[in-house]
Amino acid sequence: MGPIILAYVGIGLMVGLAGIGSVYGTTIAGNAAVGAMKKNSEAFGSYIMLSALPGSQGLYGFAGYFLLSGFGLLGSEIGWWVAAAVFASGLTLGFVGLLSAIRQGQICANGIAAIGSGHDVAGKTLILAVFPELYAIIALAATFLIGTAVS
Repeated sequence: MGPIILAYVGIGLMVGLAGIGSVYGTTIAGNAAVGAMKKNSEAFGSYIMLSALPGSQGLYGFAGYFLLSGFGLLGSEIGWWVAAAVFASGLTLGFVGLLSAIRQGQICANGIAAIGSGHDVAGKTLILAVFPELYAIIALAATFLIGTAVS
């Protein structure tokens, strides 16, 4: 196995795990929205906003690929150290995206349930849901920093 294979395994994990997290997070929130619409269909705008929020981590995983490829790190002549750095950053962003999207989906689902019960908590839920996303943004920034360090 050449170093480029290791680098692309890291890219695959980054995009795949972050995407899987977004699938789970948006599904958790979406399921809560369907239940809440039975009680209060007037708040559909809040439901959709909160249901879509965990989808951003999948986009961060995809953006990480473009960051690393933009530095020219994914050429066939990379060394093992660069490949290991790409793999490690991919694994990190992938797992952080996976877990933060799922946890963000759970926060959004709780807010959606509360909105469905008549509580005015959409804005407050949005603020609380940003906290898990912050760590996905930090992981994306770390991917950028790793890319600049090894390019």
